[in-house]
Amino acid sequence: MAKMLSRVLRGWRWRRTKDSVSFSSFPVLRNPIMFAAWPGVGDVALIVARYLRDKLQAEEFGELEAFRFFEPGGVLVRDNIVETPHFPSSKFYFWRNPSGNEDLILFMGDEQPPAKAYELAGCLLNVARRFKVKRVYTCAAALARIHHMEKPKVWLVATRQELLDVAGKYNLTMGGNFQIAGLNGLLLGAAKEKGFNALCLLGEVPSYATRVSHPKAALAVLEVLTQMLAIQVDMTELKDWAEKAQEEMKKLASEAMGEFIQHFTQPLWEQNPHGQEE
Repeated sequence: MAKMLSRVLRGWRWRRTKDSVSFSSFPVLRNPIMFAAWPGVGDVALIVARYLRDKLQAEEFGELEAFRFFEPGGVLVRDNIVETPHFPSSKFYFWRNPSGNEDLILFMGDEQPPAKAYELAGCLLNVARRFKVKRVYTCAAALARIHHMEKPKVWLVATRQELLDVAGKYNLTMGGNFQIAGLNGLLLGAAKEKGFNALCLLGEVPSYATRVSHPKAALAVLEVLTQMLAIQVDMTELKDWAEKAQEEMKKLASEAMGEFIQHFTQPLWEQNPHGQEE
């Protein structure tokens, strides 16, 4: 009886591993795939990951020990009381697919570490190996010469040529030669080193608007990703957000054009084509 109680209690505690990850449980998953996301241009990756987590009601089961990868730059003070150092959230979630043979592991990091990014990628892939993950997915933004009113295309890159064969089926674009900055790209390289099949979906973002969130690009990526994973997700909220963001972008562009005209042009009636004084 005492031994049984001890096992139950241990099951409720977070269990630490040599991979710098603490687990609250070790769910049994069927042929899982992993989708990992960090902040990036347009917040494309995090928008997709958070939307999936919320709509699928994915359950948290692990957390990266962030203090091994991040150094706090200070502390917060509230009502003259110093708070404990804050570390960014870096958590694992799982979802069992009731209508398919592939379950899902989600990882979301609120920040990218200033150093040790390659080591962090290795920790994630060790978790992937522990749960026998079949494929690893990331997503990112693809800077493109498009207008914000256009429907963004989705680019595909992969760790092996055979994985690119799905491009035609999902109407995906091949971007050729370019770089994916940060962990949303680095994880792919680390995955290739360790023998994982890995893919990245990149949603097009206007090259002149990189400092704002782009739910429209995230929506384009999520539509493809859910088809690939055979997952049903209600995208109504994301579509509404994308439409509102587009209208806001249109408004900002109109205001910017108005300021340009006001400051850098001169009305015809103020011009004196003959150079004569009146």
